[in-house]
Amino acid sequence: MLDLIKLARQMQGISQHLTAESIASRKRLELAERLLNEVQERQAELLEKQETWSDRLGFAAATPIEPLSTRTPIALAPAFHTVLATDGSQIAPSHHEIAYCYLLNVGRVVLHYGQNRYPLLDSLPEVFYRPEDLYVSRQWGIRTEEWMGYRRTVSEAVVLADLASSLERDPELDFTDSSTPSLFSAPYLAMVDGSLIHWFLEPLPAEARDRILPPILEAWERLRQAQIPLVGYISATRSGEGLNFLRLHTCPYPNPDCLTHCPGKTEDAPCQVFAPLRDSALWSLLLEPGERSPLWRSSARILDTYGHHRIFFCYLNVGSEVARVEFPAWVAEDPELLNTALSLTLTQVQKGYGYPVALAEAHNQAVVRGGDRARFFALLEREMIRAGLQNIGTSYKEARKRGSIA
Repeated sequence: MLDLIKLARQMQGISQHLTAESIASRKRLELAERLLNEVQERQAELLEKQETWSDRLGFAAATPIEPLSTRTPIALAPAFHTVLATDGSQIAPSHHEIAYCYLLNVGRVVLHYGQNRYPLLDSLPEVFYRPEDLYVSRQWGIRTEEWMGYRRTVSEAVVLADLASSLERDPELDFTDSSTPSLFSAPYLAMVDGSLIHWFLEPLPAEARDRILPPILEAWERLRQAQIPLVGYISATRSGEGLNFLRLHTCPYPNPDCLTHCPGKTEDAPCQVFAPLRDSALWSLLLEPGERSPLWRSSARILDTYGHHRIFFCYLNVGSEVARVEFPAWVAEDPELLNTALSLTLTQVQKGYGYPVALAEAHNQAVVRGGDRARFFALLEREMIRAGLQNIGTSYKEARKRGSIA
């Protein structure tokens, strides 16, 4: 039980710290804005330096592919459009439960606007209980709980592609009124919550990575072939990839050779003059509601394995915040797909009062609550008894925790 009286004594120190941090943050923002204006005049020079010294940099700096002065207004979506989204949740394995297994639940959402069609709002559960599902990751030193999270990422991508494929095959619409749009005249958008850059794959052994990344890229390829743009929406982003590009300008050495001049001290290097400022804080000063920043190409090393699905991003002022919006290269390089992706994303945020409504509904469909967990294990227990298994029950520790005497 939380003792609020003892906790209240610490609140004053926290408020004083936050006040001091707010003042320091304003100063860092002013510095970053000034540096951005300076960098605009030598952007081509810095891009050349970045390309030449990329293998010697000690930080990940995104590459701007448009002038840094770019501020592009985004149009609202047309009345007729369709949004697809998935999100996942899970029940983690526990040795204290009646059986060692885990469950993945992927929420599916398809919202049709202006088309007089029913939405899809449901979830797909899948139980993993075989030894090859539970223990395959142990050979690479990966805990089952971590592997479960990686498998969930795969399931979210595959289910999203399956939704797109089902729409392609959907014979339901047979419009006789020529004023009503046909199946593919309305733009489509596929959305996922969070980054499309799977940083967690970098430290994995190649064999483990090959179990996770190829199915994701295959799912994205199906979306590309269907010409349905894919977006990863990141709210409250903490990325600093864009600001890291400014570090090429503040580097005090003739060449940004971090491994020679600043070995082992990337975060305390002399070029890091505005840490811990984030990209979104800077662009919140520069973008009006409904505007996007320049396009950037991420330089995360894991993206070298993505092929033509390499990730680009921009910052979008959706009114309630500045969000980071990511998309594969085939979306960024197609003006029509890019405009569709950003306009439908902005409209989704407006319909959701600050957060994309499709993603919020996908989360609500996927989330596994306490009652769902209890019913899952009750169902599992019934099946185990029906199969003739004996001594079924939770551990004494788990049973005792559920029945406190306090």
